[in-house]
Amino acid sequence: MNPAKTSGSARPYHHGDLRRAILSAALDVITAEGPSALSLRDLARRAGVSHAAPAHHFKDRTGLLTAIAAEGYELLAAALAAADDLRDAGVRYVRFAREHPAHFQVMFSPELLRENDLELATARTLAGERLRTAVSALPAEGRGPDTRLAGVAAWSLAHGFATLLLSHNLDGQVGDEDPDEVFHALTGMLFQSKSP
Repeated sequence: MNPAKTSGSARPYHHGDLRRAILSAALDVITAEGPSALSLRDLARRAGVSHAAPAHHFKDRTGLLTAIAAEGYELLAAALAAADDLRDAGVRYVRFAREHPAHFQVMFSPELLRENDLELATARTLAGERLRTAVSALPAEGRGPDTRLAGVAAWSLAHGFATLLLSHNLDGQVGDEDPDEVFHALTGMLFQSKSP
C-alpha cells in the first residue's frame, strides 16, 4: 500500500499506525473547517485506506470525536500538572487551547461526544483534579472561603479568555502582546498568589 498524506500535512500513514493517522487527519480537518466537516470516509481516503478501516478503531464519527476529546483532556492534564501555581495553571490552560485548537473545540462540545466513554471520563476527571489542586493550593485570603466557586471562577477566566482569543475577539485588545503574559496579568487582578 502506498503511503498517503493527511490533509495537506507531511504525516504519511504507515501500516500499523492507522489510529494515529486518522486522528491526525481529523485534527487537521477540525482546525481548518470545524468538527461538522468530519467524515470517516473522507479521512479513510486521506489516509489511503478502505472507507471501512477507520471504523475498526473508532466505530463511528462520535467515537472518533470522543477519542479526540479524551486525548485533549490527557494533554491538558499533563500541561496543568507542570504548573507552579494557579496563575501558571491558567497560563498553561490558555497555551493548551492555542496549541491544540481542534482538541479544545471538541472537548467542550458535549453534543458531539459519547459522554459515557470511560477513557473520556477518566481524562476529564484528571484534568479537573489538576485544576482543583491548583485552586486549593491558594491561601483562603487569595481565593475566598469557597474553593469550589474559586475553581469555577478560575476555569471561567481561563476558558473564556482562551475561547475569545481563538475566535479572534481579542485581537484589538491583545494586539501583538504575548497572550500568556496578558492572561498572567488578568489573573493577578482576580486572584492573589505568590508568583510575581
